[in-house]
Amino acid sequence: MPNDTLCMPSLTWVVSEGRPRKFPIYKKIITMGRGGANDVVLDDRTVEDFHAQLVFDGRDFALSDVEKSGTLKVNGKKKRRAKIFHGDRIHLGDIELVFSVYDEVVETDNEGDDRSAELAGMIKLSEFNQRLMQIRSVPDQIDALLDAVIEVTHAAKGFVLLIEDGRPRVAASRNVERQAIPDAVEHLSDSIVSQCIESQKPIIVSDALNHTLFGSSESVMNLQLCSVMAAPLIAQGQLLGLIYVGNDNVVSLFEQSSLDVLTIFAAQASLILQNALLLDQLQLENEPAEGQNFGRIIGSCPQLGVVFDNIRKVAPADISVLINGETGTGKELIAQEIHARSPRKSHPFVVLNCGAIPENLMESELFGHVKGAFTGAIANRDGKFQQANKGTLFLDEIGEMPMNLQVKLLRALQERIVMKVGSGKPEAVDIRVVAATHRDLEARIRDGAFREDLYYRLNVVALQLPPLRERGEDTVLLAKFFLKRYAAEFGSKVKGFTPGALTAIRQYSWPGNVRQLENRVKKALVLADKTLVGKGDLDLEDTQTVPLNQAREEFTRRYIFEVLERNGGNRTKTAHDLGVDPRTVFRYLEHAPEG
Repeated sequence: MPNDTLCMPSLTWVVSEGRPRKFPIYKKIITMGRGGANDVVLDDRTVEDFHAQLVFDGRDFALSDVEKSGTLKVNGKKKRRAKIFHGDRIHLGDIELVFSVYDEVVETDNEGDDRSAELAGMIKLSEFNQRLMQIRSVPDQIDALLDAVIEVTHAAKGFVLLIEDGRPRVAASRNVERQAIPDAVEHLSDSIVSQCIESQKPIIVSDALNHTLFGSSESVMNLQLCSVMAAPLIAQGQLLGLIYVGNDNVVSLFEQSSLDVLTIFAAQASLILQNALLLDQLQLENEPAEGQNFGRIIGSCPQLGVVFDNIRKVAPADISVLINGETGTGKELIAQEIHARSPRKSHPFVVLNCGAIPENLMESELFGHVKGAFTGAIANRDGKFQQANKGTLFLDEIGEMPMNLQVKLLRALQERIVMKVGSGKPEAVDIRVVAATHRDLEARIRDGAFREDLYYRLNVVALQLPPLRERGEDTVLLAKFFLKRYAAEFGSKVKGFTPGALTAIRQYSWPGNVRQLENRVKKALVLADKTLVGKGDLDLEDTQTVPLNQAREEFTRRYIFEVLERNGGNRTKTAHDLGVDPRTVFRYLEHAPEG
């Protein structure tokens, strides 16, 4: 191709100090943002990861936002989408860019062929975006994504992996004939996938069979791949999965331009795929789930199933029930459900927390008092027993009741008669008592802190509530329930959880049980900046168990750097001491974290 010059559009980053930075526009679609996969990378905290895109339709340039939370202005006016012209000033966050149609002169030579091929890829990307946005089903979107990627990269084989519970799952696999690849999981459980997940950066291995590090990887060996590319699917900083493609012909080795196309495909597809995954999640949450609700109680684990069965049996019988369970497990909800399913449901449900009332006021709270009975008793007042007449009295944290009052409580339960403090007149009451405790009452009986006769009076039927850490998927079920409930109440823009957050929710021990989970979700809804709650928003950053390959890779990196430091930075000696090829040490140095 003969050398000549082209007048090429550009964007100029106006900076307060130093020389302005110019970005040539040589493709139909230019992405802009803080993320490294963009064509125009703007390293500024006010810019979103994928902030905006500039599209040329053959006649006009159109600018539009990608992440709705980002600020976009054209000539000082807020825009979501706008045509732009020569000299227009564009603001992405605090960054100012000036658009020029013809003032960037670029020398062209053989690179023109690469750019022509890349431009053709971008046209394919534009067509792919339109097609993908019309597909609502997540599996169909993934299939369309994989077909388009194989076509535009000229790959022989391809895979789309989604991250679920911290591990990659093959969601789709194809060869060039669009046939599924059997045993795809076994083929792809290897170091190339692990490195792409760990670094969250695109990878290209042009000569895979002869590569020092990856020549023995499972996918290279099993699929007989000569070259491999992998690109992460990232939206709002969250790793959704990755695209993995390979070629099995030595004359079709991938080049850097192929990786550029794959990377931009992945960046565009991530945003659309994230919306589809979120839509799927919302639809699933809005569908009635059989067996997940028992009155106001949310859960479907086997332990709760036993509790629910016992509630159905015991609620109609007018007998006392003792609910055991850790703090925050929902004992009051269980008591309310017993009342709601009993013949007393049309009468009061009264609650007394025995651990929250001072001892000198407890008797008055239970049985009431008459005017002048003690200082401050300025009028007659009914106690909880009178208030609950014909209904249910729920005594929460019964294990905290003082011994002297346990005697009076026992007498009231046996005789169904109470007397107000300061009065000698007995009052008949008709109540059902449901008690609850987080303590081991039998141990307190042995310690002389709880009356055995009262224990047996209360413990006609015992219900044991499981802690949240033993309830499996109920943690996620509850988290989604609380998010939906409080997002509407708080007017929050949050629509769901990231996959990483759901994994962290499952893995956390939740010592405060359901109450702790509820409070964490409330806090996240108030403070979260994005539409998906991440594990950091829930203060669960360190709860995720990493895959074994990732843990091994992290240990290897740390150990190499320790030996390198002992050897004063001598890479050759470090490689010799470790018994590895020097290129292994160089590879870890190249991928060392910045700072």
